[in-house]
Amino acid sequence: MALDKPYLDVPGTTIFDADQSRKGYWLNQFCMSLMKAENRTRFKADERAYLDEWAMTEDQKQAVLARDLNRCISLGGNIYFLAKIGATDGKSFQQMAGSMTGMSEEDYRNMMIKGGRSVEGNRYIGEKK
Repeated sequence: MALDKPYLDVPGTTIFDADQSRKGYWLNQFCMSLMKAENRTRFKADERAYLDEWAMTEDQKQAVLARDLNRCISLGGNIYFLAKIGATDGKSFQQMAGSMTGMSEEDYRNMMIKGGRSVEGNRYIGEKK
């Protein structure tokens, strides 16, 4: 029996729950492997060959190669694990988040300094105001 998950209807948001965790297990394990310098070196030398060592789906591999972090999240990636890809590429978390929102790093930083995005239009459909 499926669990009732009213939080799944938050516009523009993928909630990392147990189902997403299972879906992204190997993607997230790959990301964690990038904590070791020798693995980062191997990945950067031949990204596809390194990815093929992991039991990830082809969609997950293609999302990593394209650095499509929003797609990685939809395929089970956890942003805190995906940050290892950004770090491997020499990007800050702020740069990564900006790219995921379609904003420049500066615009993203300014939005966060001002308190983040508005909740208007970002509540789950069943939520009362």
